[in-house]
Amino acid sequence: MAESFQFELVSPERLLVSTQVESVVIPGAEGEMTIMARHAPVMTTIKPGVVTVKPASGEAERYVVFGGFADILPTGCTLLAESAVSVKDIDRADIARRIQEAREDLSDAKDDAARTKAEQFLHQLTTLEGAILPA
Repeated sequence: MAESFQFELVSPERLLVSTQVESVVIPGAEGEMTIMARHAPVMTTIKPGVVTVKPASGEAERYVVFGGFADILPTGCTLLAESAVSVKDIDRADIARRIQEAREDLSDAKDDAARTKAEQFLHQLTTLEGAILPA
């Protein structure tokens, strides 16, 4: 049995998770990261994606996050999300609204840097939509 550590998932609205876990998979800015006990200290930004939480006891749980950052220490991990919701509570209309807003941001981009950022965010959202909302 894997060693457990403290994990917290916090959104501006509430604390979604605060429990002992065996592992957490987060959508880091540079790619997915699996966090386990005694992980090297790291701070990373989070892109829109799915966080998979494997509790010390029980079934894995999945949450959708829309950006934020994670503070990872050997003794625990805190993920501060811009917005987060359990996958089982996902609202298709909310995802569609966010994608439409990202498309508008892309068309309103004033320079190459803003356009690139908007394209990346739109791509992340559409990838996320495909991952959690099968047709």
